[in-house]
Amino acid sequence: MKFGTKALHAGISPDPSTGAIMTPIFQTSTYVQEAPGVHKGYEYARTQNPTRNVLEHNLAALENGKFGRCFSSGMSATETVLKILKPGDEVISTSDLYGGSYRLFTKVFSKFGIKFIFVDMKDSSNVEKVITDKSKLIWIETPTNPMMKIIDIKEIAEIGRLRNIITAVDNTFASPYLQNPLDLGADVVMHSVTKFIAGHSDVVMGFLGTNDPSLDEDFGFIQKSSGAIPGPQDCFLTLRGIKTLHVRMQRHCENGEVVANYLRNHPNVEKVFWPGFEDHPNHEVAKKQMKGFGGMISFIQKEDTLEQAKETLSRFKIFSLAESLGGVESLVGHPASMTHASVPKEQRLKVGLKDSLIRLSVGIEDVVDLINDLEGALR
Repeated sequence: MKFGTKALHAGISPDPSTGAIMTPIFQTSTYVQEAPGVHKGYEYARTQNPTRNVLEHNLAALENGKFGRCFSSGMSATETVLKILKPGDEVISTSDLYGGSYRLFTKVFSKFGIKFIFVDMKDSSNVEKVITDKSKLIWIETPTNPMMKIIDIKEIAEIGRLRNIITAVDNTFASPYLQNPLDLGADVVMHSVTKFIAGHSDVVMGFLGTNDPSLDEDFGFIQKSSGAIPGPQDCFLTLRGIKTLHVRMQRHCENGEVVANYLRNHPNVEKVFWPGFEDHPNHEVAKKQMKGFGGMISFIQKEDTLEQAKETLSRFKIFSLAESLGGVESLVGHPASMTHASVPKEQRLKVGLKDSLIRLSVGIEDVVDLINDLEGALR
């Protein structure tokens, strides 16, 4: 079954009681049992919900995984992976990653005796250099947020496999349409479903997928025990959003390519970060493991100052200044003060994240209007 067909049909069947083609919203907290322990597969909504179960099966299919679990946010999905660790364990993470992940790692889980080592994973050998007998998890984000660095998932997953280290990939920027980490050897794939998967800026949700039954059992136990689950209404909205994921992603990629090339040729722009450029670091890796280069772009202007960046941000009319990404509408953000404000400045500068960097999430509007908006903002 091809991706577009899976997006509409995988794991989804008409409601057996009514024939409804859309999965119903099961807005209930509990389920009646015929006798203690005798029920229809559902006991309590924190543990199971039919709407959520359909979504989990659908998302697992899109990532070519056997198992899937949905959570109340991308961060709750991320912390579920960390909760399988114990004090003394070490995590090797890419050094350029979402600010919320960095905050969760360094401000929350480091207090519980888990050590985080941040390395530039553009070169896979940097991972091997820091592995010890305490290394239990490799955390990859590719393309990275916001520098669009490309990491070779297959190479690093093989390093992890040989050393019995779990490899997890934050696949949010690519979506399952562009990249499938489980196919490349990763043990776990994570999504902030909030972004491209749901796609309409009206849901907050996270997802974990795997082919490992033991890992899925761990994730399910934590999901039930910690209770960070999405509600059925959000699951319904996400199922609806997924039905157009392949169409939306095609448009994000098309518009992204036009915008990236426009910016690269603009006299007021110094540097554009987009994996589709042939001279982008690890472009060949991106071509190998991605089906397209997406609509996420970062850039720095020739007047490389925070003041100029703020002035430019104030001029946008169609691109909305807002946190998040991946919705149908175009967004513009200032990572240093928004998504990555929790990352110390010295750490930001190490990965190239200047205060002047601007990040775009290119939506699905008519691209000529987006170009006109950029022209006005960069004048």
